[in-house]
Amino acid sequence: MNIVFKRKFYQIIKYFKHQQIFHQNHNSVRKQTQLRQKLNRCYVLIALILNLIFIACTHTSKSDLSSVIAPASTGKTLKIWCDKAFTVEEDEALQQIVRNWEKQTGNKVKLSFYTNDELPQKTQRAIQSGNPPNIMMGYNAETELNPRLAWAGKLADVSDVIEPVKSFFSEGILKAVYFYSNVTKKQSYYAVPIHQGTIHIFYWRDLLQQVGRNESDIPKDWDGFWEFWKQVQDDLQGQQKQDKKSKIYGLGFPFSIGASDTYYLFEQILEAYDIQLLDAQGQLRLDELNVRQGIVKSLDWYTKFYQQSYVPPDAIKWLNPDNNRKLLNRALVMTPNVTLSIPVAVRQDPNTYYKKLGTMEFPNKPNGKSMRYLVTLKEAVLLAKSQNQKIAKDFLAYLIRPEVTEKYLEAAGGRHFPVMKPVWQNSFWTNPIDPHISTVTKTLVAGETRFYYSIQNPAYSLVLAENVWGKALNRIVVNHITPEQAADEAIARIKQIFAQWR
Repeated sequence: MNIVFKRKFYQIIKYFKHQQIFHQNHNSVRKQTQLRQKLNRCYVLIALILNLIFIACTHTSKSDLSSVIAPASTGKTLKIWCDKAFTVEEDEALQQIVRNWEKQTGNKVKLSFYTNDELPQKTQRAIQSGNPPNIMMGYNAETELNPRLAWAGKLADVSDVIEPVKSFFSEGILKAVYFYSNVTKKQSYYAVPIHQGTIHIFYWRDLLQQVGRNESDIPKDWDGFWEFWKQVQDDLQGQQKQDKKSKIYGLGFPFSIGASDTYYLFEQILEAYDIQLLDAQGQLRLDELNVRQGIVKSLDWYTKFYQQSYVPPDAIKWLNPDNNRKLLNRALVMTPNVTLSIPVAVRQDPNTYYKKLGTMEFPNKPNGKSMRYLVTLKEAVLLAKSQNQKIAKDFLAYLIRPEVTEKYLEAAGGRHFPVMKPVWQNSFWTNPIDPHISTVTKTLVAGETRFYYSIQNPAYSLVLAENVWGKALNRIVVNHITPEQAADEAIARIKQIFAQWR
């Protein structure tokens, strides 16, 4: 019953009861009987009237209530999952894009951040439970998850988002989001590229100066380049004579199973030695003798730095941020990394950013040729079973407008490089005064690049998701097996994954 009418009803009843008691104390029995009969008739009449009012209110309450509590906007809510950035500025830049879109459209967004290791697993669980987000934007998802989701029909076709701006992307970028679906039995665009990056070397200039060296002393040949950093470590340790807790190391190579940085770097080393694991049709070449030999050689080369104590002992346990932290805490002279997260972390300190910290490309390959770089790509995908597909595509179309993307990446400090060609020539990305962003621009615009094998065969995304190379490296330095044994174990596991995929 409506609370107002309910209160009035009890007030009236209370009043008549009070009158009844009063007359009971002052009238005869006959008069009391007559009064009781009148009062009973009043009760019935009052109850009937209030009951009719209650029924009418109950009948109209749902529509009346909805008009009161419904939000002013008639828009819908998108659920977006994204990996959490290494800086607050990057997360805030994406949040600002969301707010701008909400204001323009009247729609709402629930934006949630997760670690880049957690996001792929959480997305798969949400798909299995039937409650996926509308959009998922993950860094590792490009190499570990998205090709498999597309193959299984779990992603929505986003060709209508890509086609209007198709000319803005390079051929390689478009190929990287053009997946095969085993449900539709055809290829199409199943991801929207957001930004890209590749691996570079980050190092301390002032530590080189401390031992009488500078950038011009760094060799360009493969063996000379890596020996240089070993010698710098030896010289620094000779100067410092510190205990092991504060020991500085020359190389920040990851060796852990838990870090995608491990396979990012090892795949780049395989590229340096020209080891092609898949052919043009996406089929394995692991039975070829020279491929196995190349894997063995790469594993042996990589692990010797750890065995010779040029890599911190705890590198076997690192997660993705740890090599960054080690370098920033000056426990490393150099480390490879796939984004500009290290320079961005010191951007507010001009002396460190422009003078102390350096960014450089890899040396030439062992055969003397220029390095071909593996490209990482952050993509946004639309889950096939999610709601509000149309407005989700509207958001994606807004997100990849060149002016929107550029503001987002600039606000994030240039940690990632744009995927749209019209943005590449803007001064923020080409400024020669910036030693970090200009180096990345040179590599990605003028250098030779390729994407990871996941785009050729979705089975390879499982190889990376399991971090087969991280396990092989870990087995050598922790369990002390030979590079030949580790290579054979890795090859056997990769073959098993591909066989099961069929």
